[in-house]
Amino acid sequence: MNLIKVDQSSCIKCGICTKVCPTGFLSMNENVPEETNSSSCIACGQCVAACPYGAIDNTKTPFSSQVNIEHFPVIDSQTAEYFLRSRRSIRCYKNTPVPQEKLLKLVDIAHFAPTASNTQCVSYIIVRDKKILENATKIIVDWMEHQSNKSHWSFSRHVSNYREAGIDTILRDAPHLILAIAPKEFKNGRENTISSLSYLELFATTIGLGSCWAGLFEMCAFSNYYPLLELFNIPTDKSITGAVMVGYPKYEYKRLVDRAPINVTCME
Repeated sequence: MNLIKVDQSSCIKCGICTKVCPTGFLSMNENVPEETNSSSCIACGQCVAACPYGAIDNTKTPFSSQVNIEHFPVIDSQTAEYFLRSRRSIRCYKNTPVPQEKLLKLVDIAHFAPTASNTQCVSYIIVRDKKILENATKIIVDWMEHQSNKSHWSFSRHVSNYREAGIDTILRDAPHLILAIAPKEFKNGRENTISSLSYLELFATTIGLGSCWAGLFEMCAFSNYYPLLELFNIPTDKSITGAVMVGYPKYEYKRLVDRAPINVTCME
């Protein structure tokens, strides 16, 4: 299977494409990049992205679908620092639905996150039905009540909030929930999900949205609690690997919060 095409008139035979290839799929043969083993290509697109003159094309990651970067780095370091530090876990949301196109944009960005050996394999469920989320909270409360008191220190508080005060401290009355799922036999599902949902959370702030990992939801899902899996119609060959609440933040944060002093060791 010939995956690579080289424009000989543009190629300067620098070999960069072979040096950035993570699997040794490409090598220089008589100063021309050639395939060594097509089955080792993981479709990462490094060869096409790194070529200074656009001389190489890869069927799995076509040149035509790549986007030119005009300036690198794309943003300056202080802007990046403030952007990263400004993300906060949002637990108070407006009772306003997010347009579907914005939610779809979130998961589109999420799927560009790095994954182990470019395996990807994470898919998403966008939950917009508030009734389903209300049922999910009820199911999780039921699950908590049947757990040992030592399962988690906060269970009794969340159950009490729901049963006695009618307050949802599990999904926080968020208007939407985004689930990540992956095949059960896929060993990197959770790791890839953490990476992808982190991208989602960071991008959310740029379009006026807030988010928060639904940790209690995840605990219930990871225990394979059937009523919860049935509610979201999770296929039997797949598992929930992550969950994030999404909506418009009810309040604005005016300051960047500091953290405890960093503990770091440098080895030279």
